[in-house]
Amino acid sequence: MVNIGLIGCGRISKNHLAAIAAQPEARCTFCCDIIADRAREAADIYKISNWTTNYGEMLADPDLDMIAICTPSGLHPEHGIQAAQARKHVLTEKPMACRLNEGDELIRTCDQAAVKLFVVLQNRLNPSIQLVRRAFEEGRFGRIYMITSNVFWTRPQDYYDMASWRGTWAFDGGSFMNQASHYVDMVQWFGGAVAEVKAITATLARKIETEDTGAAIMKFASGAIGSINVTVLTHPQNMEGSITILGEKGTVRVAGTSLNKIERWEFADTRAYDAELEQCNTNPTSVYGFGHASYYHNIIECLRGKANPVSDGPEGRKSLYLLDQIYRENQEKLC
Repeated sequence: MVNIGLIGCGRISKNHLAAIAAQPEARCTFCCDIIADRAREAADIYKISNWTTNYGEMLADPDLDMIAICTPSGLHPEHGIQAAQARKHVLTEKPMACRLNEGDELIRTCDQAAVKLFVVLQNRLNPSIQLVRRAFEEGRFGRIYMITSNVFWTRPQDYYDMASWRGTWAFDGGSFMNQASHYVDMVQWFGGAVAEVKAITATLARKIETEDTGAAIMKFASGAIGSINVTVLTHPQNMEGSITILGEKGTVRVAGTSLNKIERWEFADTRAYDAELEQCNTNPTSVYGFGHASYYHNIIECLRGKANPVSDGPEGRKSLYLLDQIYRENQEKLC
């Protein structure tokens, strides 16, 4: 049994706690939040035996094997480093850091402590994305020419007003770093190493430090061109979260609420699994999708030596590097 402690009992923690509860070989035995009522409520709902407002107290528990970090993004490296120094495996929500050097320090500390580092990129496990990945790895696209991603969501001002860390450079980053993080990962996962980045960002409507809208264009080492368009100003609700891959021998578009629906699938050849498209489409109720349970299953199997991680520290760094380049190109304060 893998015993997990969770820090940060806010919005995303519910997905983690539900996913842990679905694992027959894992359990959350400790949770922590600086707001006592929030930690107590999580413990009550998910039958967690211990809760605290003191992170050090949780890290001192000798029975904990891993810490799940669900705190604001800017705190992920600090909390991850402390967990590694306490000889706990580390699982951190995306992004692994707001600044590349801090992400690198987290990776180094985990390596030095000989603990595993996992970065939650659960959309990689969406059935729709898994099918696209299969086609990609089988070479069905041929040469990739272009990859585009659109994240047209809405986040009203009261979303930012609910928590003072949101929309800040220190703890959150902007629409690229927060809302589009998974989509940035998708683009680089299929595009590969990035050779050049151009970007424009703006704060058009929200009263925040960071951008609420932006566009980035990149050239990959392969020669392919990529683009990512992001906004949290879509009226009146979330409209699209998509990726389109255009290749020499194939065209695919995946969209829906959370990269969950294959809308276009055309290849020069055919395979038996082409008939499985509809089975791979899901209908999640939120942009988080259903991937956390599958992600935790992968982690448990990794800790048992039976699988390779879907996304570890070096994998998480790849999307953080692209985010860093987007912000550096635009000379943002985050850097």
